[in-house]
Amino acid sequence: MDHSKPMRHEAYGQSGPLSWVDKFGCFLSRRRIRKHINRLKKDSIKLLDVGCGYHAKNLLELTPDISTGTGIDIAISAIAKSTPKLTFMEQPIEKSLAHFPDASFDVILMISVLEHLNDPQACLNECRRVLTTDGVLLINVPTWKGKSFLELSAFQFKLSPAMEMDDHKMYYDQKDLWPLLVKANFKPSAINIAYYKFGMNLFAVCQKT
Repeated sequence: MDHSKPMRHEAYGQSGPLSWVDKFGCFLSRRRIRKHINRLKKDSIKLLDVGCGYHAKNLLELTPDISTGTGIDIAISAIAKSTPKLTFMEQPIEKSLAHFPDASFDVILMISVLEHLNDPQACLNECRRVLTTDGVLLINVPTWKGKSFLELSAFQFKLSPAMEMDDHKMYYDQKDLWPLLVKANFKPSAINIAYYKFGMNLFAVCQKT
């Protein structure tokens, strides 16, 4: 991976409480995540949350549904780090994934993360590598349609962190995301991408076969 470009120095949610807009968006994403985790019907689920955020909300909410959870981000709160079943790696995403052995996780989350990465392809490649056979990668990204709303919310109404919008490297429609997933060696038959949140986000389910 290319580490020459500037990387983030703060985790999502670290500088202050989330607005109701952000909380509602996270809630909608978490509902969809739980649905796909429950479909696995496994007794033991090892989950990796790439870019879990300072408070690791998804991991905390999903602890009843998983056997172990691992989170990656620049910084993690003390409360999250003290939660049983959860472990964390506090470093940039671009540097962290290579530390995990092959086939380490049954589920990987990349929720509102891919758009922040300088090298999304390399990170997707690594995610597939560390997935178990039949493991699932779940991705949420903002669309080009959502760009205007997100920037209006952040820059004009101050309902979302402006620094998060300024850190966006890309927005995605199906034609943008699908080729990256195929290049990461996910088979087209094992990729499902759907628009949701009124077309402002894409949710992708990618199974390693």
